[in-house]
Amino acid sequence: MARTSRIQGLRDLPVEARRKAVAEAAGLDPALVAAFDPAHGLDTGAADHMIENVVGILGVPLGVATNFVVNGAEVLVPMATEEASVVAAASNPAKIARVRGGFRTSSTAPIMQAQVQIVGVRDPEAGRVRLLEARDELIELANAQDEKLVEFGGGVRDISVRLVPSRAGTYVVAHLQVDVRDAMGANAVNTMAEAVAARAGEIAGGRALLRILTNKADLRLSRARAVFDAGSLGGPAVVDDIVHAAAFAEADPYRAATHNKGIMNGISAVVLATGNDTRAVEAGAHSHAVSAQGRYTSLSRFEKDADGNVVGTLELPMPVGLVGGATRVHPVAQAAVALLGVRTATELAEIITAVGLAQNFAAVRALATEGIQRGHMSLHARNIATTVGATAAEVPAVVARLVADRKVRADHAEKVLAELRARG
Repeated sequence: MARTSRIQGLRDLPVEARRKAVAEAAGLDPALVAAFDPAHGLDTGAADHMIENVVGILGVPLGVATNFVVNGAEVLVPMATEEASVVAAASNPAKIARVRGGFRTSSTAPIMQAQVQIVGVRDPEAGRVRLLEARDELIELANAQDEKLVEFGGGVRDISVRLVPSRAGTYVVAHLQVDVRDAMGANAVNTMAEAVAARAGEIAGGRALLRILTNKADLRLSRARAVFDAGSLGGPAVVDDIVHAAAFAEADPYRAATHNKGIMNGISAVVLATGNDTRAVEAGAHSHAVSAQGRYTSLSRFEKDADGNVVGTLELPMPVGLVGGATRVHPVAQAAVALLGVRTATELAEIITAVGLAQNFAAVRALATEGIQRGHMSLHARNIATTVGATAAEVPAVVARLVADRKVRADHAEKVLAELRARG
């Protein structure tokens, strides 16, 4: 069976049958995704080796977004999130994007940076130049800390030096620019920064203080682009309103904050599912959303092309890896990576960026047409119905009534459930 991201009727299947259907669609042995079953996922023994003072494990729902085509390849996307509608919202724009070829992606090299802060330099400008003169020496010293990374084609590519004025004086700050290959790279660049810090301070004529990576990973960018067919969206008026909604987010930081949160709904869910660092990705994304003018703005852009369709683009830092960290020790993360079928960290980063664009488009489209609540309502109603004690057989009737009454609240759900049971 050829790999496909189109699985008809997936939502109507029981959970175990969904797992089997997803494995078959991805061309995987079902045993490879067995870790998606909580009984075979992360246990307390493994968890105890991951963090300190382990007392248990918090489960997060894991879903699979369908319909994605990325660079011509069919992709099933694992997403870990507690928020209703996120998985469905990613899948629907992916289906629309298929009409025009799906998502196209690209990336820069996987460059992470570490900073070495040097204090007490009496001649900062000259100190900056002295460090640049010592570029080759510092690169050699840094690369000696990770010969395996260098062997795989990575290592320090360059050194830059900035002067950072502060209330406590002007700091000379050296940046190590490191190609980390298929790792997220934090450990590698931190080790290198610590190794060169004392020598860098000596050369600059001051004292090295902080030496640590920056999560503003603006040299490690991923991009995604998709065309959303106007006919599939409902025509020119809908297209124009989507463009207006996106322009609002570009212009207004209050709107941009929520707009970008929608992007991160998709991105963080895939980052978490694959065992990567959600905080690092989120920090990099939001710092990147500050424009050259110093104003927070939207990360994505939506425009109308010459044929009247919506063209969406997204570019942001994506520091994720397949080597080390939870990705290598968490069985669910390993299964998620297998489901994606990626071989490099760059492929993973680009798929995650495509999901962020799809998620964002779903929210912008909903806001520009029916409003966000209608799409959320039935899914949220299911959560409410379950919370008040409705059985699996009772949930559909309770949900239908909550949505019809437009009162998706626990108190109303309790009333509806009581009435339903009184009628027998």
